[in-house]
Amino acid sequence: MPNLAAEARLQGFIDPNTGKPLGPKALQALSQDQGHLSVTVALGYPVATLGEAVIQGLRKELGSLEGVTAVTVTLVSRIKAHAVQAGLAPIKGIRNVIAVASGKGGVGKSTTAVNLALALQAEGARVGMLDADIYGPSQPTMLGIHGNPETHEDGESMKPLMGHGLQTMSVGFLIDPDQPMVWRGPMVTQALEQLLRDTHWDDLDYLIVDMPPGTGDVQLTLAQKVPVTGAVIVTTPQDIALLDARKGFKMFEKVGVPILGVVENMSTHVCSNCGHEESIFGKGGAERMCADFGTELIGALPLDIRIREQTDSGKPTVIADPHGSLAQTYRKIAQRVALKVAQRSENPSVKFPRIVVQNT
Repeated sequence: MPNLAAEARLQGFIDPNTGKPLGPKALQALSQDQGHLSVTVALGYPVATLGEAVIQGLRKELGSLEGVTAVTVTLVSRIKAHAVQAGLAPIKGIRNVIAVASGKGGVGKSTTAVNLALALQAEGARVGMLDADIYGPSQPTMLGIHGNPETHEDGESMKPLMGHGLQTMSVGFLIDPDQPMVWRGPMVTQALEQLLRDTHWDDLDYLIVDMPPGTGDVQLTLAQKVPVTGAVIVTTPQDIALLDARKGFKMFEKVGVPILGVVENMSTHVCSNCGHEESIFGKGGAERMCADFGTELIGALPLDIRIREQTDSGKPTVIADPHGSLAQTYRKIAQRVALKVAQRSENPSVKFPRIVVQNT
């Protein structure tokens, strides 16, 4: 016999992470053995960390039902494909493409991108990394990957290389490290599209794209041709960086790509000798930009030598010091990005559901 009271209570339960009711699609299974109620619930985001609040809330909510003496909650992550720019078809093997961009170089975009990808993976998602910075590919070094891609069994695509569990593709795998890329815009765009579409991506929840810096023809063309679920803008508090970050925001706005949030890098500096904290690049700049554009500041990171050292060594912060405060900041950024994506409208043209047990 179905437990209608439990079903109704569960469907109306407000997810503490999204602020919205779970609804009927979330319930995967429900059974009761005397006073022991067992439920399986699907969520549209990784649940390694975020799931605990849902589990505790559901135990309390369902435990208050008459005749229920114990509640077991099993969460599964069902990350779906979400809407992209009009007229663009999804890419096989990828549910959601997230672009990480900046208006100018030198603000820590690539470092943020790789740690975001690793943090999403740590939260329980299947994640890939596309190094789209043709002129200065850095992800092979940051992920400690060496070698060349192999041809996939289909004979038509390349296998991504693996770095700390991430499926990764970069032009850096295809050229000599000292070889300069003296290509014009159309050649760069064509090369990036080939890297994206000729790679055999294997069932990714998220593909993080480390975009080239700037807002010129190459970046605009990529934003128009690549089906992007959302973008993350990386900046520093410095006025010059913010001027270019605003241009990046407008570029994505122009092609219909929503901004998932802004990350302020090098927000403050703490002296390793005396502990004095100083805003050497300015203060509050990213907050003001977010207020102007109606978006969210999803994280702020300090200017910290450990981030540079860890990334240069091929073990980014999320891998090198997973329990440290810096890694936890990256994971909070990843959680916000995942929740923002989950609340976007679904892409009805993609139908390859997957359920993976992430938390019990």
